[in-house]
Amino acid sequence: MKFELKTEKENYSKTFSHFFVLFFFLTLILILCDITLKLGIISKNNNIEYNCRLLSVEKSKLHFKKLYKLSNLKSKQQIWEFCREVIK
Repeated sequence: MKFELKTEKENYSKTFSHFFVLFFFLTLILILCDITLKLGIISKNNNIEYNCRLLSVEKSKLHFKKLYKLSNLKSKQQIWEFCREVIK
């Protein structure tokens, strides 16, 4: 008859490895979320700058509408002043 005795070292190593894997994945998710948010901000800023440059060349309603949505400014005068600051 064979008798086996499980030690607690195996339980601790499994618990530690599970904790390490969980910590690794949570850290990875946080880093990826941070990168995603920063890329969204960069994309919005580039889009605003691009539309301001287009507006300075061609004054169309389409460019004003895009800038209304991106910058949350309500009047054309505010958009013009904003675009002057962005283009500088």
